[in-house]
Amino acid sequence: MFKIIDRNNWTRKPYFDHFFDKVPCTYSVTVNIEISEIIRFKTEHKTKLYPLLIYALSKAVNCYDEFRTDINENGEVGIWETLHPCYTVFHKECETFSNIWTEWDKDLNTFLSNYNQDIKLYGNNTDIDAKPQTPKNVFPISSLPWTTFTGFNLNIKPDTGYLLPIFTFGKYFTQENKFYIPLSIQVHHAVCDGFHVSRLVSTIQEICMEI
Repeated sequence: MFKIIDRNNWTRKPYFDHFFDKVPCTYSVTVNIEISEIIRFKTEHKTKLYPLLIYALSKAVNCYDEFRTDINENGEVGIWETLHPCYTVFHKECETFSNIWTEWDKDLNTFLSNYNQDIKLYGNNTDIDAKPQTPKNVFPISSLPWTTFTGFNLNIKPDTGYLLPIFTFGKYFTQENKFYIPLSIQVHHAVCDGFHVSRLVSTIQEICMEI
């Protein structure tokens, strides 16, 4: 479901107009997220790290309207009721990647089951979009598990009208007996200020600590 925003009565209207029309602007923030509890859960339950990280991001994104704000085919600004994750899967044999989307569910076990089923069915498909019928209400996640980083930016043309957040994970590392992973968050300033990104980061961290 896509709920159209009444822009004439939208408190964000002057900010949206400024950063979308006058000064089109995207920005990225890179933070280190502690994932010690996720690593513990992964070890105890013999599951993979990637779907747990995808779950944490998806749960946080679906908490806030700012990260589900989009523009439909008619040019109308609105908010998706739910966003599903669309994540990259690397193919070592040909050094390319594919996009796979998985239906979001706030129940962890259900989501992991959905993820595992999608990987089983589409994980070996080397097409760029491995799983067919990608819905419009998805947000992208990618991973660079080969290297850590302190900054990451995607040079997206600001006038493309793309408003949804883009997330990129790096290689996790240890520091003072705790596990951390770099996470780059790219957003459009028309819908997200630094306050909103900071709040999202706090929520992601809380979810990772409570999984």
